Amino acid sequence: MDPQHKSGGRSALGDHERVSLAVRDFYWRSHRLVDRLMIAEGVSWARTRVLAEIDRRGPLRSTDIATGFGLAPRTVTEAIDGLERDGLARRDPDPLDRRAKRISLTEAGQAAAAASEASRIRYIQAVFGVLDPDECAEMVRLFDKLNERLEALTVETA
Repeated sequence: MDPQHKSGGRSALGDHERVSLAVRDFYWRSHRLVDRLMIAEGVSWARTRVLAEIDRRGPLRSTDIATGFGLAPRTVTEAIDGLERDGLARRDPDPLDRRAKRISLTEAGQAAAAASEASRIRYIQAVFGVLDPDECAEMVRLFDKLNERLEALTVETA
């Protein structure tokens, strides 16, 4: 679409930019709120994501976690180091690869994952509870459309 195209007195780029800014603002505000809720439970949002992934999928190699989150292995290694230092996770030998370690949760890690899950549910209800079912469906449809576009752009630029 031509960025100069006018629709209802506004440029199409202006409409798209407003949407982009609204999504950005929502992302940052929600990220800060989730992080505060998770910290109140004793674990940051970043650490909660790792704990939840291990809790959901069982013992994993750090490379599996990094790939799942699209992060550099070093970033995940540092996160796991912190979880291990705090007694929330442990590294055990991988029975299929003697060079690798599998990360699993300790009892304290399982408790932290459970506590953060309750906070996650409260967050979802508090924020998205203002939407009716039709609005939820429309938002999912729109974000699915945007995610499909991001996927196409990712493939085009690979």
